[in-house]
Amino acid sequence: MAAEPSESQLGVSWHDSAWIPALNPGNVLEYFSQRTNPFYDRTCNNEVVKMQRLDPSTLQTMTGIEYEVLHVQDPILYVIRKQHRISPTQVTPIADYYVLAGVVYQAPDLCSVINSRLHSALHHIQAAFDEASSYSRYHPSKGYWWQFKDKQQKQSNGAKNNKSEKTKSVKDPNSEPSSLFQREGVHILLGELSKKFPPQFLQQGQALPGQSKKSDEKNETEEADSKDGIISEVGSAVEPVPNGTTLGTSTSRGPFNSNQSMKRSASGDPVTKQPPGKKKKI
Repeated sequence: MAAEPSESQLGVSWHDSAWIPALNPGNVLEYFSQRTNPFYDRTCNNEVVKMQRLDPSTLQTMTGIEYEVLHVQDPILYVIRKQHRISPTQVTPIADYYVLAGVVYQAPDLCSVINSRLHSALHHIQAAFDEASSYSRYHPSKGYWWQFKDKQQKQSNGAKNNKSEKTKSVKDPNSEPSSLFQREGVHILLGELSKKFPPQFLQQGQALPGQSKKSDEKNETEEADSKDGIISEVGSAVEPVPNGTTLGTSTSRGPFNSNQSMKRSASGDPVTKQPPGKKKKI
């Protein structure tokens, strides 16, 4: 049975797999008039002519609903029109159907196309207004302003949660074994690097240039430190005096400390110098 006129058939399709290989302009109308086709009205004049086995040209002398092949693009596209015939020269179109690769669809009318486009545009505009209004803020002392931080934080938190859930369900790619393609690529890169920077082989007892410089500098610093230590020890133990004699130990006061040095006052008596780092209290 045909569908009721009040029901929309724009989302309905129909086909018969047995007819599709043999479909041609001569039998496409018979293919359309199958009983299982929901687009076919069995009360039309085509069904009357078919049941009475009349000549198809008699349709032009009848009044009522009929189907006519309007356009043919063999073998892929056929357009069939449903129309109401008032007279042999006057008809009123009702609906158009197209057979594309054997599948029958109802062609949308202009009102349906405009209505669908308007609904889609209004839906996107409403979504944009809702998104913009969620960022607006108002305070009696400040007025209106835009605040995007809360929304961005929510989105970032939601994205992090989604990523954490995905990472839990998905295996870590770093722990997966490498493929043959990856291994070959690594070998090629290592070969190119070895050609650009060939390895340097050292003989026995030979050091790298950088290491030899460092060792020489280290030896020089150690020698300088040892010399400074010897000079400081000698200077602390023996100090020359103006008469050209040296003082070792004091006969009256006993041996002096190695950290102390002897000086002579204006009267010629030796004076003990305090070791560095200690201040004389006044």
